[in-house]
Amino acid sequence: MSEETKTSLNRREFFSFLAVGWITFGAATAGFASLIFRYLYPNVVFEPAMDFIAGFPDDYAEGVDERWKNGFGVWIYKKDGRLVAMSNICTHLGCIPTWLPAESKFKCPCHGSGYYPNGINFEGPAPRPLERFKISRNPEGKIIVDKTKVFRYEKGEWNNQDAFIEV
Repeated sequence: MSEETKTSLNRREFFSFLAVGWITFGAATAGFASLIFRYLYPNVVFEPAMDFIAGFPDDYAEGVDERWKNGFGVWIYKKDGRLVAMSNICTHLGCIPTWLPAESKFKCPCHGSGYYPNGINFEGPAPRPLERFKISRNPEGKIIVDKTKVFRYEKGEWNNQDAFIEV
């Protein structure tokens, strides 16, 4: 027999190509369907609660208390019979400053911003003081810190009755 160029498919080859085509189509459709399925469910970010109970006012000594820094991003500061809840986020670029008790200041490790214990900035590139959160007492006398309400010094909000509690 002479070698001839094959120009037609037999039945077995036709069904093999057809099966490969359907498998490829099925895989592409499944991939596309998984993208649509993923699109239908939103991204969920699990963040700490925006309000929390911080104990009783008598649990806090004068000065800065760091017990809520890691869990809720809050420092409690007590001075002259007032208790305030401050954000632990630097107002420059959002780093987390460190409380240095020996120097009695907060120092940002990123760009060197410094804050007094009351949250006022005094060195570095920080454009404004630390923010304060709403602080109140529940009927039992426990402290409630609500991070959804923010008070800013430059807007004159630190004297708002919800920005501190008298102890």
